[in-house]
Amino acid sequence: MKKILMAVCTVLACAVVSAQEAAPAPAPATPTAPAKSAPWPVWLAFNSTKNIDVIGLRLTLPYGECEGVTGIDLGFYGRCRYFEGFQLNILRNEALDIMAGVQVGVYNSAGRADLTGLQVGLWNEARSIRGVQVGIINVADTVQGVQFGLINRTESMYGFQLGGVNVIRESELAFFPIVNVGFDTISLY
Repeated sequence: MKKILMAVCTVLACAVVSAQEAAPAPAPATPTAPAKSAPWPVWLAFNSTKNIDVIGLRLTLPYGECEGVTGIDLGFYGRCRYFEGFQLNILRNEALDIMAGVQVGVYNSAGRADLTGLQVGLWNEARSIRGVQVGIINVADTVQGVQFGLINRTESMYGFQLGGVNVIRESELAFFPIVNVGFDTISLY
């Protein structure tokens, strides 16, 4: 118990120091300004810090936005451009450009991004996915893998869908309940 208490106190101390050191970031001079790395492996995001890369643990209370996360993202609403790791936010997980890993939450979005990995939630969406979507509603433009859900929709697929409503729009059999299979040749990357 003492070790756990000591670990929690250490993480909180690092988070407080990180929050005190983090000044509002100046506006980037150019749209391609490089992101700076977070000074600590634990980053406590109380608001949006768009031009920072977090390597380690990011806690989003209640909302956090940054350039990239490599590691674990925990909280209520997490948003970033690039993500590699495990994203567990209660309300929403969002990766804008590239997502590799796992998203777990009510609404998981890699809406304009390429996703390699797993999405588990009530609503899952991705532009292109190599992996698995598990949820009530699963939406993607291209899928190479599996969709499990009440409603599954994709434009083209190499894999199968398991659920109540299964739609593969560019397939010979565009709709089929329970199981739908697509063997389209897809180039995701």
